[in-house]
Amino acid sequence: MKKKFFVALIMMSALIIPMKAQESTDTKPALNTKALTESEVSQIDTLSAFLKEYLVQKLKANDDGTFALDTVSILYDKHIGILEYLNASGTPRYVPTNPDMYRFFVPFTYYRSPMDEFTQVDLPENEYMANKSLSATQYGIKDVTADFARKKEQDRLFSLALLDAYVAHPEKIVRTETELEEVSAFKDQMDKEKSKKKTVAQLVGKRDAIDEVQSDVDIYLKKPNWWRFYGSYSLQVTQNYVSDNWYKGGESNYSLLATVQLNLNYNDKEKVQWDNQLDAKVGLGSTPSDKFHKFLFNTDQVRLSSKLGVQAAKKWYYTLSAELKTQFFHGYKANKEALVSSFAAPLDFNLSVGMDYKLNTKRVKLSVFMAPLTYAMRFIGDPNVDEVAYGLAEGDRLKHSFGSEIKPTFSWKVAKNITFESKLDYLTSYTWTRIDWENTFNFILNKYLSTKLYVHARFDDSAAPKNGSDSYFQLKELLSFGINYSF
Repeated sequence: MKKKFFVALIMMSALIIPMKAQESTDTKPALNTKALTESEVSQIDTLSAFLKEYLVQKLKANDDGTFALDTVSILYDKHIGILEYLNASGTPRYVPTNPDMYRFFVPFTYYRSPMDEFTQVDLPENEYMANKSLSATQYGIKDVTADFARKKEQDRLFSLALLDAYVAHPEKIVRTETELEEVSAFKDQMDKEKSKKKTVAQLVGKRDAIDEVQSDVDIYLKKPNWWRFYGSYSLQVTQNYVSDNWYKGGESNYSLLATVQLNLNYNDKEKVQWDNQLDAKVGLGSTPSDKFHKFLFNTDQVRLSSKLGVQAAKKWYYTLSAELKTQFFHGYKANKEALVSSFAAPLDFNLSVGMDYKLNTKRVKLSVFMAPLTYAMRFIGDPNVDEVAYGLAEGDRLKHSFGSEIKPTFSWKVAKNITFESKLDYLTSYTWTRIDWENTFNFILNKYLSTKLYVHARFDDSAAPKNGSDSYFQLKELLSFGINYSF
């Protein structure tokens, strides 16, 4: 404790001693360094070993060319004595540079380090790291621990001084460290300018034509189009020829399948999505053995659907869905003249309210529509069609039902030239159930040729099974090759 007090006393006297020494120059005799011997120098240097750690004796030049002995503190000589060294007359002198102090001489700039220095939380040192000691010298490495500690203390003092200046005179700050970081070096700018490629106009050298371009240009703002129209057409053909004398029998036939799918969708990229689709399929085949018909329609369907959704969450939409489904032509059974179906006989209309989940990625598109409330209507518009076969009471042409509906739609790009589409429509009135599941594999050979595999599975217990069968399950499959065009 006494030693610390003594050291503090010496530090305080460090600034007083030079002034006292200056006053004593009038009473002490002037010294001539040329006449001093070694014994005289040793007598003058009377500082003890302890005081030499804090004080130093120097010869100070007087105006008449003589020198006087002066005692100053080491700290004073290091930080303030350099100014006297610079002001002394004589030849130019070498002054060591200190790049750490550049922040005090450039235009007043706000740096982040002072604030970071005094706002960080000092966590207690890890016990393992506190007890761990490594000596750099034992590995032949220069020990720079003291240099780093001195540098750290110096930075702390600089940050303290800057922070005090920021608080006292914030109006004098002319720029920030962030602004300095955004300014590229002059050399980097020159290198970039040298490496810039010449433009076509510079290479050609004809700038007159460019200068003649009118500067008055009308600007047109094009309103974004939230509508998207796309679709596909296909014509698939199958053919089979068997001669009359073929040893196993059989008959020649051919079939044709035409499909059209048109989509008109609205998406404002924010809340509203409106999907509209027209899906039409017509397929017919020759029937040489049918004594009543040369051709029969094995596929006949036209479906118009519309789905309006308002976003409720990221992938969920409040949705109102409507669907109208019927066929184009008259339908018959083989070797029978009774009319089975025709346009608007039957005609099914569904109106549903629910939630729609949508997932759209590069290869997969998924929509799962769940409607707890659904209105279903079936209409028989042709009196020659048996209404009982479609679940209506005899003599009725219209049937209303209420229930629920689930309608998943899935599209998957299996490979570059293979796509798979699946549509499932589950409708129930809690007294009957109707399920339609359509699956289409499209094998694309090139832009215009493709092979399609179409599988349609159906379950319907709203009407009695047909043709004496006890099963409500129905299945239709078609494999064809033909022309395909998408836009």
